[in-house]
Amino acid sequence: MSRRTDNVPDSTAPSFRLVELPPARRSTARDLDLYWWKHSIYALLEVDVTKARAAVADHRARTGEVLSFTGYLTYCLSRAVAADRSVQACRRGRRQLAVFDDVDVFLPVERHGPDGDVAVPHVIRRADRKDLLEIHREIRSAQSGPVPAGGGLPRVFRTLMAAPPPLPRLGVRLMRAASRRDPTRRVRAAGTVGVTALGMAGGRGGWGLAPAGQSLLLIVGGISRKPGVVDDHVEPRDILDLTVAFDHDVVDGAPAARFVRRLVDLVESAYGLDELTSRVNERETA
Repeated sequence: MSRRTDNVPDSTAPSFRLVELPPARRSTARDLDLYWWKHSIYALLEVDVTKARAAVADHRARTGEVLSFTGYLTYCLSRAVAADRSVQACRRGRRQLAVFDDVDVFLPVERHGPDGDVAVPHVIRRADRKDLLEIHREIRSAQSGPVPAGGGLPRVFRTLMAAPPPLPRLGVRLMRAASRRDPTRRVRAAGTVGVTALGMAGGRGGWGLAPAGQSLLLIVGGISRKPGVVDDHVEPRDILDLTVAFDHDVVDGAPAARFVRRLVDLVESAYGLDELTSRVNERETA
């Protein structure tokens, strides 16, 4: 085996450049250790959102307000969970489940900071008791706020995740154990269910996969134009790819399937948007 002894650059070596990893990304791999251990099950869905998108466009034309489609999905999710709160239960020890009364929806909200765009955690508390406009405006308000120190994560958590090995992995185990003993810890920090939009800006279809950090996670994919059958006629439809991830330690297949059906029915029927349109009509005729 020969070895180069001169200082002549190797022309066959791949070229590269070094850039700084944004602070918000430095602890991501360790953060995910909190969730990847879960036994998740997934439902990959194609949901017809033609009616819902038409209602959103109509609302914008009449009022100038651009409704958050993620907010609309959060609204539908909160109503679907409220119909069967067992899907958002958390394990407490080995023999008990904590079934929470309120639907608290966790979602990362993108904010503009000095180091670029940062996904800041936000929890919509009691989402099942808020109407569509309240959820929409809470999301818009969260998007316009400044980036908090540490990306909105608790200082203790950030310090632990930035520590040298094996402290982060030990910390993750301790946090899991604490969450099992007292499920309210996790709910205070990350809600009972979650929504993450991975493909809304992509302009095409596609499903996303992620572990269910909460007992139930809605992963929003892309929207594509596809042919669909409506009243025995083929028409172009707006199809949204959704993934629903369940914590299989909490949710079994049958209740998961019933939940998925309920959620799809709400989204495809433009649930809540008709009521919003009626309010606009009342104001216009008043």
